[in-house]
Amino acid sequence: MMNRRIYAGLLGLFSPFLLLFTLWRGWRRPPYRERWRERFGWGEMHQDRPLWIHAVSVGEAIAAIPLVHALQKRYPDIPILLTSTTPTGAAIVAQRLGSAVRQHYMPYDTSVAVRRFLKRQQPRLCLIMETEIWPNLCYWTARFSIPLLLINARLSPRSLRGYGRFSGLFRPALASMTAVAAQSPEDAEAFKSLGASRVLVIENIKYDLPEPVDALEKGRIWRQHLATRQVWVFASTHAGEEKIAIAVLEHLRVHWPHLLLVLIPRHPSRCDAIEAELQAAGIGFALRSRDVEVESKNVLLVDTLGEVMDFYAAADLVTVGGSFVPVGGHNPLEAAVLSCPIIFGPHMENFRSIARDMLTAEAAVQADDAEALEARLEHWLRQPEDAQEQGKRALALVQKQRGSLEKVMQLLEELDLS
Repeated sequence: MMNRRIYAGLLGLFSPFLLLFTLWRGWRRPPYRERWRERFGWGEMHQDRPLWIHAVSVGEAIAAIPLVHALQKRYPDIPILLTSTTPTGAAIVAQRLGSAVRQHYMPYDTSVAVRRFLKRQQPRLCLIMETEIWPNLCYWTARFSIPLLLINARLSPRSLRGYGRFSGLFRPALASMTAVAAQSPEDAEAFKSLGASRVLVIENIKYDLPEPVDALEKGRIWRQHLATRQVWVFASTHAGEEKIAIAVLEHLRVHWPHLLLVLIPRHPSRCDAIEAELQAAGIGFALRSRDVEVESKNVLLVDTLGEVMDFYAAADLVTVGGSFVPVGGHNPLEAAVLSCPIIFGPHMENFRSIARDMLTAEAAVQADDAEALEARLEHWLRQPEDAQEQGKRALALVQKQRGSLEKVMQLLEELDLS
């Protein structure tokens, strides 16, 4: 059993190694060099007391965008600070929100870094997306009387077991939170069992996606560019899933030689390794950032950020990555709001309630392995009207489930944000 004082002392003791780790990671991955001092709480000082949202990476950042817009509409005179942990998350925020928010990297959870960050930024509220429970952050926001809410909160069974092993550390952290707004009754019970004092079920704000007007227009342009080719988008892939995609594509090309696979890795830094796999398989491919001509290629490898929905809008078929390897899956709703027929694999633990809703509504198909994936894709290629009906059901589900964001706003109205 570890309590916060031991945890804080150990992190303080290892702070010099955190600096070395930060420098080493910046050397290995150049994007991590940018604004690295912010990870220790440094940054420009502000006294405008912003509303602070933390979205750890890409998925959370995308989910936070409707929340940002809602906050700006409800509190137009209060600035918004949005923190992230990864450069890819920061890039998505910069691309989609620009100067509408102030960006900062989340500080490491050392007492010194957290206190420095809070004193320099002076937030009047902290909204953490999904499941980021940092004991020192929880402690110091409570000490500084800053309301802290966990929004769109979820806990996989694996995470519940992990947090439960250190209940002496995480129980006080959760108890100090102003509220936990959970995605489902199961998530709510999990947070209660860990010690959260106020837990509400608001369902999932990821259903509150804005109308994808820009994506639809860019998708239309891509469709014109690709003429009559069938387009299969396999998005947010992780290591191991590209091999699956390549094998399935090779089989499907026997009957559909003009099928284009748009391969979008979750982390563009992996593209060099994926290029090597495609070359080894003898597959002609185009690289999104480099090649203009894709008509004669079998694969378009997307090494850029922020274009997933544009390609969804151009897709005939969509497969959601992170689900055919034990990663936990990625958000299928971005494809659903664009009426895409969707397939995901057996590993959807991170989106279990959304996956359950989609399967119940027959708005998606779950394939247990590569063979089942290929069979479903083949069926939809032979019967495109079935694929189109599946896509319509996906959009209908999103439209039916919207409304959780307004529940979050009602929760915030209970607080004094003046």
